[in-house]
Amino acid sequence: MKKRNSLLAYILIVIGVFFLLKQLEIPLITNFYSWQTILIITGILFLFYSYIQKNNQFLFSGTIILGLGIHSYGLEHYHFWSNHWGMYTLIIGIAFIVRATKTKKGYILGILFIGVSIFMIFSSKVSAYFNWVNDVTPFVTNYWPIILIIIGESIS
Repeated sequence: MKKRNSLLAYILIVIGVFFLLKQLEIPLITNFYSWQTILIITGILFLFYSYIQKNNQFLFSGTIILGLGIHSYGLEHYHFWSNHWGMYTLIIGIAFIVRATKTKKGYILGILFIGVSIFMIFSSKVSAYFNWVNDVTPFVTNYWPIILIIIGESIS
C-alpha cells in the first residue's frame, strides 16, 4: 500500500514546495510561477517515478504531461514557438518513443507520429508539390478524434 501512494505523496510534496516558493517570491524564479510549471513538474515526477520504481505504467502519461507543459510554456513565453496542431501529435510520438525505450513496443507508431508531425508543421514552408496538404488538413482537423479512436482500436 505504501508504494501505491508514493507517487501521489511525491506530487503533493513537490507542488507544496512550488507554492511555498511562490509565496516567498524569490526573484530568480518568478518566470516559473505558472500552471505550465506545475504540468512540467508533474510530468517529470511521473517519469522519475517510472524509472525509479521500474514501472513503465507512467512513462507515456508522464511524457504527455511534460510535453504539454513545455509546449504551453513555450507558447506563452517565446514568440518563435509554433502554435501548430502538429505539436500535439509530436508530443504523442515522443511519448511512444519514450515508452518504447523500456517496453520495446511502439517505436514504429512513435516514428510515424513524429514524421507526420514534422511534415505537417513544415508543410506550409515547402514547395508547391505539397499543396495537397492544405486540402487534407481541414479533413484531419475536423475528424482527428475519430482518427485517434481508429488508431487506438487498431493497436489495442
